[in-house]
Amino acid sequence: MPQLVFLTVFFAALLALGGCSSEPEPGPEPQKTYRHSMDGTPTGLDPAHASNVYAGFLVVNLFDTLYRYRYLARPYEITENLAAGPPVVSADGLTYTITLKQGVRFQHDPAFDQGVGREVSAEDLVYSLKRHFDPEVRSRGSWLWRDRIQGMAEWQAQGSDYDQPVTGLRALDRYTVEVRLTRPFPQFVYTLTTAHSALVPREVVEARGREFGTAPVGSGPFRLISMDTTRAELERNPEYRREKIDLAAEGFDPLRHAGLGLESVDGREMPLVDRAVVDFVVDGASGWVSFTAGNEIQYVRLPPDLFDQALASRSPPRLKPDLEQQYHLHVTPEFGVTQIVFNLDDPGIGYQPDPEANLRNRDLRCALRKAFDWDQRNQVFYGGIAQIYPGVIPPAVPEFDPDADRSSVTHDPEGARQILQRLGSAENLPVLEYTYNSGVAQQRGFEQFRGQMSAVGYPDDKITRRVFATFPDVSRAASNRELQIWVYGWTMDYPDAENVLALFYGPNRAPGNNVTNYANPEYDRLFEQAAAMQPSPERTAIYRQLNQMLIDDCVSIAGVTRVRAYLTHRDVIGVPDRELVGGYFLRFVDVVETP
Repeated sequence: MPQLVFLTVFFAALLALGGCSSEPEPGPEPQKTYRHSMDGTPTGLDPAHASNVYAGFLVVNLFDTLYRYRYLARPYEITENLAAGPPVVSADGLTYTITLKQGVRFQHDPAFDQGVGREVSAEDLVYSLKRHFDPEVRSRGSWLWRDRIQGMAEWQAQGSDYDQPVTGLRALDRYTVEVRLTRPFPQFVYTLTTAHSALVPREVVEARGREFGTAPVGSGPFRLISMDTTRAELERNPEYRREKIDLAAEGFDPLRHAGLGLESVDGREMPLVDRAVVDFVVDGASGWVSFTAGNEIQYVRLPPDLFDQALASRSPPRLKPDLEQQYHLHVTPEFGVTQIVFNLDDPGIGYQPDPEANLRNRDLRCALRKAFDWDQRNQVFYGGIAQIYPGVIPPAVPEFDPDADRSSVTHDPEGARQILQRLGSAENLPVLEYTYNSGVAQQRGFEQFRGQMSAVGYPDDKITRRVFATFPDVSRAASNRELQIWVYGWTMDYPDAENVLALFYGPNRAPGNNVTNYANPEYDRLFEQAAAMQPSPERTAIYRQLNQMLIDDCVSIAGVTRVRAYLTHRDVIGVPDRELVGGYFLRFVDVVETP
């Protein structure tokens, strides 16, 4: 036995000496960081307030939604995220039963018992949807479910007590939730992909109060390290469930996605990077400088002002050879519409109690629309590659009408002059107030608008401006019905024209998303009829009828879909998306060493 002890000690000493003479043990691998950029700033990270694409991008990475869109599939296709499978829908289309994945946990936080994140449950979905109807929360997403869920209006009217049940929203067990609707709403599952639908933990929300939007806690693939007015820093959530990428299931196409290196991420666990830094770069030129520096942001939207510098061709967009060696180009139409809208609550251009005055104001709006030159706007601000079309239903959805009458988007200065002359002398015309947030491009947009209106005879001294410091300031003023004329861009929440037509539905008027405050009982009746229908030629016909009503009433100067060009460094493996996939793509992004 003594001899055995001696040998054991002897060999241990040899191992120790060997450790001293060999190379030192490798330290921890360096963190893999991806640096993204956005041309706007989030207003807050509470899902109830995530009403713009910038907030939504971060929210879907910090929290979980029940469903998401497949990463690469186009047209967009829904798939499960936190849900364990597709919903079970009753024959009458009113009851949805959804089962959640088991074992999903919230991030650790002192608000939880012993500071350990608990398991996500069906009750969290019930609580999260209730929050949108609590007046204290001031939700920007309640419009998605307003008058849709049985008993929710009564729950709200009785004081929004979270401990009281909602008849149409209940947890059947720990992992199963049942939602009963007031009427069929085929788009319901789409709403469960939005940032507004993300699940939040009640105990953390109540502990944080209004600070929850700056110190969020969710169950998403990342957690927030810090955020200020210039950037947000995220790190991998160590509690995130172990899910592997199935590239084929995500819609990978070897031809369409050739040369992007996506094959290397197949079968790996999400997320692929340890850290994600999202810079808020509002100025396009600054973003380009940071992107081309080589060691800063790795993704940028190419500003139209730089198309001539960067592109060898605009149709189709193609990078110049030297840049093609350094960057990947991704070209996508936005999934939405941009328009210049009128506030119909404004007596100068909107509704009047006198029918004759009301018609006069409609004629005035139509004259302004005829005076506006979309082709010029496209060339100056959108690089000449935007898609212009009548009304608000964009080409990206199946309800778009490629054969629609284009007269409403045709520059007709003579027609505008004739209407203005019919309306009488310049003294009879109202002052026009065009609102925008501070910025060189926004100011140029106003000057272009004023120049086009002046060209048809509108008094130059009656075309004024109102400037706010930031875009969120403009949004708040629009929600308060304070504006008259401004540019309003809408990125669609789901691939159904109902989503954009809802912007003009009477009950959604401001502070909801009907910021034009359009009020047309026949429009509302047809909208409600179509919203309850399954996709069909009959529903498409109603959607197009609604679109034509908006054109006939000259509710806005519409519309255009911007086509965006994005660049990523060659060391980035991923297909960025500003539209429905949005922030979901961040979990699929990888960064590799390039030779």
